[in-house]
Amino acid sequence: MVDNADLQKTEDIEYLRHGEAALMLRLFMPAGAGPFPAVIDIHGGAWNKGNLEDCVDRDRVIAECGIAVAAIDFRHAGDGYLASMADINYAIRWLKAQGTELNIDADRMGICGQSSGGHLAMLTAMRPRDDRYCSIALNSVSPHPDASVRCVGMAWPVINPLSRYRHALRGRADPNPPGWIGDIPESHDRYWVTEDNMEEGNPMLALERGESVQTPPALWVQGAPDVVHDYLDPEGGRNINEPERFVENYRGAGGNIDLMYIDNAERATMLSFAPLAEFFKKHLIGHSE
Repeated sequence: MVDNADLQKTEDIEYLRHGEAALMLRLFMPAGAGPFPAVIDIHGGAWNKGNLEDCVDRDRVIAECGIAVAAIDFRHAGDGYLASMADINYAIRWLKAQGTELNIDADRMGICGQSSGGHLAMLTAMRPRDDRYCSIALNSVSPHPDASVRCVGMAWPVINPLSRYRHALRGRADPNPPGWIGDIPESHDRYWVTEDNMEEGNPMLALERGESVQTPPALWVQGAPDVVHDYLDPEGGRNINEPERFVENYRGAGGNIDLMYIDNAERATMLSFAPLAEFFKKHLIGHSE
């Protein structure tokens, strides 16, 4: 369907199947001739909830800049950490392999995500060739594309699952626990199962361990105030909140990252969509306004 002058169409496509369960992506295509650069977008929901519908408003804005966007569904919740990573890694490789058919430039691909989706986006970008994440074979083309991306855009990511888990547990131990905690600890337990997994699948701690990872250009858009994503980890060893701590680590590993603060009450608006769109224009098209 035609959405507006800058967006040619949207299309829902099955990209992977696990038994009877089909995983879908929603492809937002810009108007014009192409081939277009592309962004994979990963929804949030504490690794337990949400679906590709949650990405629509952001993805329309990015697509209107001349970039194809694929919002994806993936296994989460009780399927666990490695299942999500395998599906997302496969989605990138699948989209690259389908580049000619879909009018996408496989050499110009980025990744985006919000909240827990931001965590998954960064971890995917850091470890594109991890054997566990590449476990689903792609048999349609040769040579096989990998899951590397040119850039990463994050909206208030849960960049350190272990510290956020303990942050929520400390809050729950308060005589008057704050409402933001909700079912966060239970969501972590369901998805991650153990603290060891939260430590291993952790972009923050991967950098602090000195792990050899990819560090493509990145943008972190962070609402303020936001105690759910922007807090001090008392075990982190530095008197800075988690966003600043990650930025220091990422730059220390040779990566280029910007951290932008916006009004948290307006974060699900153009206040966050526009900077992400400009970031992807810069790194995938080569210019921004």
